Amino acid sequence: MSGFDLIIFDCDGVLVDSEIIAAQVESKLLTEAGYPISVEEMGERFAGMTWRNILLQVEKEVDIPLSASLIDKSEKLLDARLARDVKIIEGVTFALSRLTTQRCICSNSSAHRLDMMLEKVGLKPYFAPHIFSAKDLGPDRVKPKPDIFLHAAKQFDVSPSNVLVIEDSVHGIHGARAAGMRVVGFTGASHTYPSHADRLTDAGAETVISRMMDLPAVTAALTEWAGAL
Repeated sequence: MSGFDLIIFDCDGVLVDSEIIAAQVESKLLTEAGYPISVEEMGERFAGMTWRNILLQVEKEVDIPLSASLIDKSEKLLDARLARDVKIIEGVTFALSRLTTQRCICSNSSAHRLDMMLEKVGLKPYFAPHIFSAKDLGPDRVKPKPDIFLHAAKQFDVSPSNVLVIEDSVHGIHGARAAGMRVVGFTGASHTYPSHADRLTDAGAETVISRMMDLPAVTAALTEWAGAL
């Protein structure tokens, strides 16, 4: 129904409500390490970034040596929290049942974490085996670099210009736009903040939705709009 050749979904904050859990775990670890930061600020500043890149960014800002053990500690704590608490984003199954276009996931999360979360919320059958982790390409090729999006387009043998990406983060949108893809921003997860939609639009999203159930209609509208140009 969409006219696109491929729809790419981010996972965290788009399909599963995991960004708020990550913000809770990571804000606690950073605060304990001497960098006080609230859960809300974590979501606003660092959503969509890997924990490794968050630590590198913090070290650039302040003269606090952050232990490499924080990476492993965060991974273990976050995996445990996600396995217990992660939930599906409301409206996702409705949207997926009405979108007939081929689809995949492109995420900065690790493959094992994606598998665990998607299994838990029942979404794996909607996407498998087309679930791609940017970390599998290399630690230096995660979003906001476009590599994972271009990798997905290559797997499906489609032109990036005819791919639609659904993203909740500025970093993800920058990566999708750098890949030459069109983007819908999403602000319906628990980590959203007052200026979220504006920041996604400024980053390059053509439109922003706060309810996943609106995605099929918006996708159809974007196709019609493009066809009228």
